[in-house]
Amino acid sequence: MAERSKRTRTPSATAKNPAKVKARAVAGKVAREGAGKAAEPAPQAAVAAQASARTRGEMARQATPDLAAVRAQIDGIDRQIQALIAERALWAHQVGKAKGKLAAAIDYYRPEREAQVLRRVVDRNDGPLSDEVLVRLFREIMSACLAQQEPLKIGYLGPEGTFSQQAVHKHFGHSAKGLPLVSIEEVFDEVAAGSADFGVVPVENSGQGTIQSTLDMFLTSPLKICGEVELRVHQYLLSRTGHIEDIERVYSHGMSLAQCKNWLRQNLPGVHKEAVSSNAEAVRRAKKSDDAAAIAGENAAHVYGMKVVAGPIEDRNDNTTRFLVIGRASFPPSGNDRTSLMVSIRDQPGALYRILEPLARRDISMNRIESRPAHGALWQYAFFIDVAGHADESPLKDALAEIDDFAGDVRVLGSYPVAVP
Repeated sequence: MAERSKRTRTPSATAKNPAKVKARAVAGKVAREGAGKAAEPAPQAAVAAQASARTRGEMARQATPDLAAVRAQIDGIDRQIQALIAERALWAHQVGKAKGKLAAAIDYYRPEREAQVLRRVVDRNDGPLSDEVLVRLFREIMSACLAQQEPLKIGYLGPEGTFSQQAVHKHFGHSAKGLPLVSIEEVFDEVAAGSADFGVVPVENSGQGTIQSTLDMFLTSPLKICGEVELRVHQYLLSRTGHIEDIERVYSHGMSLAQCKNWLRQNLPGVHKEAVSSNAEAVRRAKKSDDAAAIAGENAAHVYGMKVVAGPIEDRNDNTTRFLVIGRASFPPSGNDRTSLMVSIRDQPGALYRILEPLARRDISMNRIESRPAHGALWQYAFFIDVAGHADESPLKDALAEIDDFAGDVRVLGSYPVAVP
């Protein structure tokens, strides 16, 4: 694609953009030398670090900097950033060429590789921007580079404006194509059918616990967990008029109503509350009447043209929802992974102890355990367990082999990178 663009541009147009000339030269060198040769970024990183140190030193010595000079420096840095992003995009294209012609975008996506890149971003960060800001910037760059092949298709609980959509953007970036669906069950179905490459579904909230419908889908679904997203959730009261005294009923997802129950009791006592399929659906309903309101994210107000009455109104300051990324395949270790298990045990004394003891003996941390009624057997239960480590690596691999000898059924739902902030 780079060569075709080169033939269609005139020399004068190309000369106006040194960044593209440099990026194109790099791509040409890669093509000539072969995709097997690795780049040598270490000297560039050292030069960049030295330049950054010099810049900080110069800024510290200038008591009152000249505004025009500062803006000129920023313009120069912007040109360098743009040139490097273009260069990175061309290197990403070379990765695709090195892999050969694959079937679809999903074949180019590697969550363990992305997690490693983002962890290095955090490790290198000395400020002044926060880790979260830098991770978001690099996620968008990687998203745009991957979309050169073809955008990933991501199913989520819609409609547009839900927290699930925000989780999609946080994990896959805005270059992925979101597919809003009407239920968690439909997200699983579309991914299993291949209509979506991955799905994003909520699994638990820091204050209200597990979303049972998500866990129940794993009882019968063959899909794998490929990643996780932790999203800080802020709830807002939205209405058409923007006046709290007009409100006679409030719509929201049941989980969001529960997250704001104390605020509602104190500020809207006696108001009718109705749970609906999603927060975005709540906003759509509230938009039809002046006496209705919805609890949703602030983004939903912009999407549907509603006014913010109050917010944030969640009862807990640490209100966070954890989402799972579901797909059709497993991925290699990233170096900092979590594994989700579904274990069915025989009904006998000490059964649960014998499941957990091999994990404890190997110092494997357990993050979560809960049970759900198993399908097809009365009063039989499946245990959902989250543990540290990857199922393909010891000591977890050894523990699973031991558990499998005793348990009725052990299924690895997925081994995936721990969420990057």
